[in-house]
Amino acid sequence: MIGGGYGLTLEYLMRSKNIQFRRAKIEDLDFIISLEKHPDSKKYIISWTRDKHQDALGSDDFIYMIVENSNSQKIGYFILSGLSNQNGCIELVRINIGEKGKGYGKETMKLVQEYVFNHLKAHRLWLDVKEHNNRARHVYEWAGFKVEGLLRECIKSEENYESLIIMGMLKNEYRGRLSASILS
Repeated sequence: MIGGGYGLTLEYLMRSKNIQFRRAKIEDLDFIISLEKHPDSKKYIISWTRDKHQDALGSDDFIYMIVENSNSQKIGYFILSGLSNQNGCIELVRINIGEKGKGYGKETMKLVQEYVFNHLKAHRLWLDVKEHNNRARHVYEWAGFKVEGLLRECIKSEENYESLIIMGMLKNEYRGRLSASILS
């Protein structure tokens, strides 16, 4: 069971057997920025300045969540945007899990989807991912996201231009996957 049954408190918005989400606080920015600058993440994430993070953290249109393991140690974070979108389209701006290869990314995606579709009542969840970020693309495809398009060479990196793949999922697709027990 995801989301319920694991002793949710007011601090933790979502919880599963191995991870839990809580709202990020201003004190978490050092952790968030350090993960962005980590060599394993840096080539896949467009780093934001501290000021940009602070502005977004204080905005009603964004949600910042800290992902913790079952020992309440911070292992990652994610950012959602579009909370004021009248069309019910939420963007997964960023998901960054520091501990790779332990299944935390997939488990986080399950809870993000549950949170967006069941709690925020969104119609659509979408994201963009760098074309060469195969690890993330694999997780998104596993979670049922569909490729919706390609923004060719839209980001200038240090050496060249990079393309972004747009991926999305609709509420009925999410519900269909749950019904088929694919997410179990």
